[in-house]
Amino acid sequence: MTRSRTNRTYWAAGTAVVLASLFAAGATFATADGSGSADAGGSAAVRAPSLYSPDAGFARDMAVHHQQAVEMSFIVRDRTQDEPVRSLAYDIANTQANQRGMLLGWLDLWGLPKVVADEPPMSWMDMGAAGSMESMGSMGSMDHSDGHDGHDGHATKPGALMPGMATKEELDRLGASSGRDAEVLYLQLMTDHHKGGVAMAEGCAKQCRTPAERALAQGMVEAQQSEMKLMADMLRQRGAAPRG
Repeated sequence: MTRSRTNRTYWAAGTAVVLASLFAAGATFATADGSGSADAGGSAAVRAPSLYSPDAGFARDMAVHHQQAVEMSFIVRDRTQDEPVRSLAYDIANTQANQRGMLLGWLDLWGLPKVVADEPPMSWMDMGAAGSMESMGSMGSMDHSDGHDGHDGHATKPGALMPGMATKEELDRLGASSGRDAEVLYLQLMTDHHKGGVAMAEGCAKQCRTPAERALAQGMVEAQQSEMKLMADMLRQRGAAPRG
């Protein structure tokens, strides 16, 4: 690893901590209805999101989702010398590592766990808030029980992958590929990953009540939609296309 790459790694890690602290501080001013309220003493009354709220569920699920994007980006970085792909992979890894730090920082601030054993992926999400099922991508088997507070609504069953997540077999294929094959597979997997991430972020932008988290989710939607267009162009340049 060169000194330049090492410095970038330390910079990215430091930035994630700083940004997480800043966004977490902003989130302390969010009440359950998304606005500040004053108590009898005139101070802001802070109410943290509940364990199974969309705010907490999105933070937990998207932190896991982002971690895989970072992992795939580091894999392809070592499997190709193509600078456009390596640059894209670095940008995605850096951005999503920073955002993951924010999400985990909020959970710490709210006093909530980063993992809930009995919480199926996507159980916080109202499927209607994310548009059609096609926009969600493949989500595996669905549980259509009724409920409230995002916990007992439409959810994937325990053990199912979240939308857009690559399987272990696909990650193994990426790690075993090189050159153009690795570039194409990475761009295809990351396009699928972004489609799932956009659907999840759209859900939070509509359902989450913490203003800073809604703003972050909307930023994810816009950035990942732009990156999907770029990846479609990069695939065409390589004589390939997105999957599905």
